[in-house]
Amino acid sequence: MAKGKVTVLLVDDHAIVRAGFRLLLASEAMIDVIAEAERGEAACQLYLEKQPDVVVLDLSMPGIGGLETIRRLCNRDNNAKILVFSVHDEMVYAHRAMAAGAKGYVTKSAAPDILAPAIQKIAEGGIYIEHDLLGAAQTPTQPGEYRAIIDMLTPREFDVFLLLAKGLTVHKVADELCLGYKTVANYGTQIKSKLNVSTVAELAHIAMILDL
Repeated sequence: MAKGKVTVLLVDDHAIVRAGFRLLLASEAMIDVIAEAERGEAACQLYLEKQPDVVVLDLSMPGIGGLETIRRLCNRDNNAKILVFSVHDEMVYAHRAMAAGAKGYVTKSAAPDILAPAIQKIAEGGIYIEHDLLGAAQTPTQPGEYRAIIDMLTPREFDVFLLLAKGLTVHKVADELCLGYKTVANYGTQIKSKLNVSTVAELAHIAMILDL
């Protein structure tokens, strides 16, 4: 494989979906689907064997299911980069997936051309949430209000906000800023409370719309 190519493990119980995904990415020179699994149990084993850069998985699968697969992969590897590719287009599913450890969420009804950029962004350590999905989420806060709240954060809160929004875990933020885990976790809770959000995906969205 070419240097720098992003390797992908595809996890979906429908063979036709996996075939379509492979076909879709066949023209992407920098992405290579190196393995497939139809259940979470097999995905966990293949992850250890193949060590892919990104795991793309469905939530609705037989066996342990998608959410438990995400949890197990993240428990085995804190750096696991997982993109959920699901038929569910409600934000609550994205929230659950991100809370379990996923770094991105795309629906199967999304435009096909967003899949490659989503994989690339997650491979680079970022977070990717389908724009239409975020747009469907009900929130009373406007960008101007977000900006006002961000401007009122302390310098340390702002540093934590930016790192969380980039997709770093609390442990990584703690290491980056030379702070304790609990301290960063408390900062994260305070920031989410001030912005009236509950997930890192929403923090990433705020950072994106404010161009931070």
